[in-house]
Order: sequence, then C-alpha cells, then structure tokens
Amino acid sequence: MNKLEVPGKFDRAARGYDFLVGINPGYHQALRRSAQALGLRPGMRVLDLGCGTGASTAALVTAAPGVEIVAVDASEGMLARARQKRWPSSVRFVHSRAEDVDEGRFDAVFAAYLVRNLPEPDATLRRVRDMLLPGAPLVLHEYSVRDSPVSTALWTALCGFIVPAGWLATGDRSLYTYLWRSVMNFDGASALRDRLRRNGFVGVRSAPVPGLQLGVVHTFRGHAPAQDQR
Repeated sequence: MNKLEVPGKFDRAARGYDFLVGINPGYHQALRRSAQALGLRPGMRVLDLGCGTGASTAALVTAAPGVEIVAVDASEGMLARARQKRWPSSVRFVHSRAEDVDEGRFDAVFAAYLVRNLPEPDATLRRVRDMLLPGAPLVLHEYSVRDSPVSTALWTALCGFIVPAGWLATGDRSLYTYLWRSVMNFDGASALRDRLRRNGFVGVRSAPVPGLQLGVVHTFRGHAPAQDQR
C-alpha cells in the first residue's frame, strides 16, 4: 500500500476507527496534551489538518472553547463519522487533501498523525507555513521511534495488538500493517525537527508524550517566522 491509497483505506476503515482508538489507553488524553501546546485563546482561527473522525478536533475544543476550527481530512468516510457527532457552531469540516487546503490563513495549525502519511511532506509543510500568520504556531502530534531502539521495540510490541485488533474491527489488515511499517520507516524525532526547520519553521522543539506510548508518540512545536515571507 502506498501513501496515495491511504485516504481510500480510511474510507473503508472509518466504521471501526473510533472503537480502536477508544480502547487505546491515554489516546485522547495525549491528543489534548499536544493541543494545549498551541497556547490557544478564544477567538483564534485554527486549522485541524488530518482531523479523521474528530478526535483531534475534540482535543482542540477542549483546549480552548470558543476557537474557530476548520477541520480538514482527505477521507470522506472519516469526515462522515466526524460530522455525525455534536459540535459547537464554531467547528466546520472540509473534505480536502492537506496540500490542497484553500481556507485562508490561520492563528494556529494542529496536525495529528498526518505528516507520516503525506506523499510529499516537505511541500505540504511549506504550504502549511504559508497558511500561518506571522509567528503563529504549528503543533504535530506524531509517531516517531527511529531514534531509539527501545521505542522501536515498544512500537513493534504494541502493533502485535494493534494489527489484529484493526483487522477484526474493520476486516482489513493492510491499513494496520501499513501503520506499523510507516512508523518504522518514518523520521526519528531529530530528523522531524530538522525537516520542520528545513521547511521554514523556527523555534522548533519536541517532547515525548507520557503514558503507555512514551517514546513512541511525540509533540512537535514550531512557529512560522515572525516576519511574513509570502
């Protein structure tokens, strides 16, 4: 399975997705922790990029009630699940690939489990940088294990549960096998920080998210340059 197939796979997996993340201890708490790293305030306009069924959107609503959220995903199936839930009037869902978003500029961007799935991550990160107002933050909530043999082993052990559970919930093993392999092949935390800097973000830093997946999931934070470079 290649990255261009991922949205279609999520269309078919959407019906079991909330169940799977719901049995992952600390999944929603970790998203809320990363959302809080944006430092949101009421009235801000936030892009939730790769929102899926709305778990990341809910984390943003909790982090700062009153923010305007444009939640975007390339999978119509995942968005259909998200739209079935109850949301404040300040939340709007949009079907689009990350690289094609055309919704103006934002005070902050949140992207959970997205960059690893992008066909052209550097080009998309530059596009995201240009969508941010000067000095505005980007936070990535992302798997990253390659810097640590211990984290790599933990991820493989966790996938001994994730892959068969995903198969049982959705009837499709390929998406969850892809998940395991894509994380194994993705940037280590240091490489992802360098990728953000290379694509124009400043003040880049990261920290592992505490809990069961300590060292597997990280919060990455950077800012668009304070001077508009558009």
